Amino acid sequence: MSLLKTFSRILITTLVLFITIHNSTYADGGFPVRPGRLLISPSVSYFFANTEWDSLGVKRPFPNNGKFSSIGVTLYSEYGISKRWAFVATLPYVINNYTQSISPTSTITNGLTDLETGIRYYLANINFIYYFSIQGTAITPLYTNNASLGYGEEGAELKLAVSGTGHLFGASSYFNVSDGVRQYFGTNGPWQNRYSATYGLSLDKKFMNQISASLSGIYSQSNYKGFVPSMALSNKDFSFLQASLGYGHSFTREFSVFATGGQFLTGRNTGVGTTFSFAFIYRLDYR
Repeated sequence: MSLLKTFSRILITTLVLFITIHNSTYADGGFPVRPGRLLISPSVSYFFANTEWDSLGVKRPFPNNGKFSSIGVTLYSEYGISKRWAFVATLPYVINNYTQSISPTSTITNGLTDLETGIRYYLANINFIYYFSIQGTAITPLYTNNASLGYGEEGAELKLAVSGTGHLFGASSYFNVSDGVRQYFGTNGPWQNRYSATYGLSLDKKFMNQISASLSGIYSQSNYKGFVPSMALSNKDFSFLQASLGYGHSFTREFSVFATGGQFLTGRNTGVGTTFSFAFIYRLDYR
């Protein structure tokens, strides 16, 4: 039971973490997408943890020298429909591995998780410096009867975001701040608050190189506080806060890469995670 309990704690965090990191780094926020522009971003993420925070936030090692690692491959896309509207979609695939010193020494799961599709509306801007948006997202599981890949429940999210540009020490800068409220519709489906804040700074006048710092997290609450031994993913009541540093380089106006590393700072019912991600960004114009 301890293996399944630990595995479920870390797996749910891993699934939601890939999406949180991926969006908050460069694509999330109020900046409008040019009409007819298609942004495509494949990314690879790595997560590792061998310690956890329990339900009281007390840090301790996994039992039996347990270690959890996960590789996630995510495809993110965004299309500008008009000056006010944009379509967004996220498709993640994960490979999870939990090892320990007793039998079973290794537990591996993999597959597509939850497809997220949404519509973003740009509410307003202030002097074309600060931009505000609202987004509605539908969550659709791409698996059947496989609790190791997610809740297996449909859900919805409403998110507000603000973005802006400025200067710091003579260098161009930007920020993205977003907060989303999500609800899964199944029995005891959790209510979640997902938040992120990113500040980026250009390292040159041609905007070819940039660095960024982010804080992001998830607070998930459910009437169901326990774990189901027959389900690898049963944790619905957890929280975490993580800090991330990123570096981006634009080879052309159409092609950029981003590398990000993060560390969990605090948490409850979750692993003390270390994360790395690498994303390619392609911008294609069709108008």
